[in-house]
This record gives sequence, C-alpha cells and structure tokens, in this order.
Amino acid sequence: MTSWLNALADLRRDNQPAVLITIVSARGSTPREAGCKMVVTADDQFDTIGGGNLEFTCIETARHMLDAAEAPVLRDFPLGPGLGQCCGGHVSVLFEPFRPPGLHVALFGAGHVGRALVALLSGLRSRVTWIDTRADALAAAPPGINPRLTADAAREVVSLPSGTLVLVMTHDHQIDFNIVAAALSRDDFIGVGLIGSATKRARFVGRLSRLGIAADAIGRLICPIGVPGAGAKLPAEIAVSVAAQILQIQEASRNRPVIKMPELPVSITADCGDCASDCARLAVPA
Repeated sequence: MTSWLNALADLRRDNQPAVLITIVSARGSTPREAGCKMVVTADDQFDTIGGGNLEFTCIETARHMLDAAEAPVLRDFPLGPGLGQCCGGHVSVLFEPFRPPGLHVALFGAGHVGRALVALLSGLRSRVTWIDTRADALAAAPPGINPRLTADAAREVVSLPSGTLVLVMTHDHQIDFNIVAAALSRDDFIGVGLIGSATKRARFVGRLSRLGIAADAIGRLICPIGVPGAGAKLPAEIAVSVAAQILQIQEASRNRPVIKMPELPVSITADCGDCASDCARLAVPA
C-alpha cells in the first residue's frame, strides 16, 4: 500500500486534487491512534485510518468536499452510537482539501492543435486532463498534463469534476458531437468549447436541438473558440488564441459560474447527418 505521504507528493506533482484525512484526537477504544492519516482522491485512497464505517464515512465526506470545493473542516465521530462500531470510542477527524491552482481543463483531442495547446497549458496555472482514443497521440504528454486513453471519449464526460472547462477538438466530427452533447447535458461545467467555424456551430446547434437538448444548454456552447480577431490559422497560432481565452474564462469564472455565448445570426436549413465535409472545409484544423 502506498503511504499517504508518498501519495500526496505524487498527486501534487501531477496536479491532482485530493483530501488529507487526519485523526486529530482519539478517546476510548478506537481503530487507530491520533496522528494517523490517509489520502483520498475522486477514485482512489492511500493508507488507512482503521477501516470500518469510520473510514467509509470519511472517504464519502472527502469526495463530497472535492466535488463541492469545500474548505477544511474538523468533524467529531462517536464510533458506537454514530457509526455502529463495537469499539465505541470517539475520534475527531480533520479533512484538508489540496487543490492544484488554476482551472481544470478537459481537452478532448490530440491532433495538431491539441498538441500545441497542451504544450502551452503545461506552463500555466491550470490542471489538464488530455483525452484521446489513440495511445500514440498521447505519448508525448508534457509534464503536468494528465493523459487519459479511452475507447469512448464521450463516456469520459460523466467523470469530469464540477467546474471543468471542456474543450473539444478531436479528429472526428461525430466524436466531437458526441462529446459536446454529453457535456451540455450537464449544467455544472464552466464552459464547453468546440473548435471550428460559425458554420460548424450552426450545424451542431441544429443537431443538438433535434436531440432534445434545451436551448439554454446549447447557449453554453463556445464555438468558434479562441480570442476574437486573432486571425489564427496555424496550429500554434490557434493554440495561443485558445490559451488566451482560457485565461479570460478563468478570470471571469471568479464572478460568473458559466460562460455563455450569444446566439449567432445564422439559419439552419440542412440536416447535419452528412455535413462532415462541409464542416471540415470551413473549420479550423484540429
């Protein structure tokens, strides 16, 4: 079992959020003594504070804190009446969240723009989960970037933490659409960005509407992405433009939970089922 100290060091190095759990005081008969610790992440735990209902309850509490972005808290647990443990003592437990600085970005796509963008984001105060279906495309992930290989990119959306900025720039328009539809089905992301042109946005808006996604949810779609007027064409130029917009969104998010884009004055008259070639012609390169 990995010790809590090594786990916490590894998680902080990789910009992964976690909660450090410490038994501050232990009175009577308890599973572990004061001073023992464990670390909990969204999907793992390191070390132990003694097991049983106490540990189970503390893990649930820690994961709720990660989801809700709560501050450190001290809680008391009577083991007998409160948790049904036969030892019957009493413990006080300190929960300390450790969150990396900056915005969490879920970047879907490891093409030319995706690779250029993660190179920039690795040097910024952001936490990046880089998601793609191709192992070779993720092989060159820079330090501080968390690569995630998946067989179904859209299914990764459900596990993303609240407050994430989702950016979509895969090699396939249908994959793009599936990810965007899944992301807009949640209302707790700071924004959902899609690489492409105004025409691509219009096509996607039409398909999303026919899929039954609400208009206010579709209004959260940011497309095109990047700061307006940058005139970016090359992958490196697009990446700089998108990175600048990420900084803008991070600043705006301090006072506004969700970034919305105004509806563009376009009409939708064609079905999007066969629009891939049209979008590919008009969209910026992914």
